[in-house]
Amino acid sequence: MSEFDRIFDGWKARGIKRVRFEMPDLHGTSRTKIVPLDAAGGYARDGLNFYGGTSVLDTRSDVVPGSLYNEEVGYGDSLLFPDPSTAAVVPWAPGTARLICDAEWYDGKTLEATPRAVYRRVLEKAHSMGYEPMTGCEFEFYLLDGRTRERLFEGYHIFNVIRNEWVPTIHRIMDLMPDIGVDIITSNCEYAGSQWEINFTPGRGMDGPDKAFTFKNGVKQIAHQDGYLASFMTKPYAGHSGSGCHIHMSLLDKDTGQNVMADDSHPQGLSGAGLGFAAGILAHANAIDALLCPTINCRRRRRTHTFSPTNISWGLEDRSALVRVKAAGGNATRLETRSPSALMNPYLAGAAILAAGLDGIERGLEPPPPSREGQPAEEDGSLEKLPATLGEALDHFEASEAAARFFGQEFKDALLAVRRYELGRYAAEENSDPDSQRADDISAWETNEYLELF
Repeated sequence: MSEFDRIFDGWKARGIKRVRFEMPDLHGTSRTKIVPLDAAGGYARDGLNFYGGTSVLDTRSDVVPGSLYNEEVGYGDSLLFPDPSTAAVVPWAPGTARLICDAEWYDGKTLEATPRAVYRRVLEKAHSMGYEPMTGCEFEFYLLDGRTRERLFEGYHIFNVIRNEWVPTIHRIMDLMPDIGVDIITSNCEYAGSQWEINFTPGRGMDGPDKAFTFKNGVKQIAHQDGYLASFMTKPYAGHSGSGCHIHMSLLDKDTGQNVMADDSHPQGLSGAGLGFAAGILAHANAIDALLCPTINCRRRRRTHTFSPTNISWGLEDRSALVRVKAAGGNATRLETRSPSALMNPYLAGAAILAAGLDGIERGLEPPPPSREGQPAEEDGSLEKLPATLGEALDHFEASEAAARFFGQEFKDALLAVRRYELGRYAAEENSDPDSQRADDISAWETNEYLELF
């Protein structure tokens, strides 16, 4: 009996009737086909037919010229092959289970620009160096009235007990997520009215971004069932907090499971590997920014005194720095990259941080002096600024020789085509240059593009 036979027989005994074959797209949303359980075995073995260009559709689901998987291949189909390690019953969808899938062309070649393939490429690099990444994501999001799209309450009152539990949907998310393998750590309302942060345990290897993908799409589904809209749009409202996603990452010895980043005797609590990893993130900060903050809207969050980094910096427990050292000791020591937006794709952002950090270790890089206690990094005018616009970030990404080496030329070409196409649509529809817009000037185009689907 095959592994899938055992999975499907177990599901049948539990009353499961249908299976979602899910593929993470370029933006981290779930592109899905639903099949009856009785048909799932054949598809798991032979592949499920799926339009090959799905993974490189833009944020409006436009077919983008030059994105490699459309006119270049005659708009051909691919096949989805499920990863059995992702098999899970969906607790908020009665009678439904899910499998996260990878995509291949009919000739067996991998679609290298798909997010899981990009992350796997970097993960294999980590394994070749003897490391296993441990990754955790801290998403912030707004919960809105599903009909009016208005906030449920106003004001700034982070951690307030009443607002923490304003609607039962928050409890539903907390209660249901563990049943699909996403164990919740904490939940609280965030700074802005109707904004929350719900955190969950990190995951090793591919399980890290798989958990984040499951959480993000699951929150949106649970909220929709309850008549709300959960939005991970980075900056939906002028004058209100943006939504970020701090990404925590450590490196474990692949064989022993011990954290190789920690050194309690060092002033920053980091070993040589930890310092090299931090140096790599800083060295490639501009080149990977387009993966951490992937839309026009993302940089609206980038401003001082909001705990969102504005420059290329690092420091022990410095919430204003790009890289915050969490020297918690032993296996808990990690690096927190604070620039990613809540709208980022966890596979691509995770791959970017991991690839940059590994490069720092491999090349023996050393970080510059960290920020000092009492002088947050954001106050240091001598430090290089992070890209101010998506266009600038894409230029850095294109100019980076390392980007093709890290992620593959196929992905690099596809991403540039899709994101620049979106920039062109914005300019045409808004009759505006996105690089000239004020940081807090949220356009109707952005709201229509990102608020609901993301």
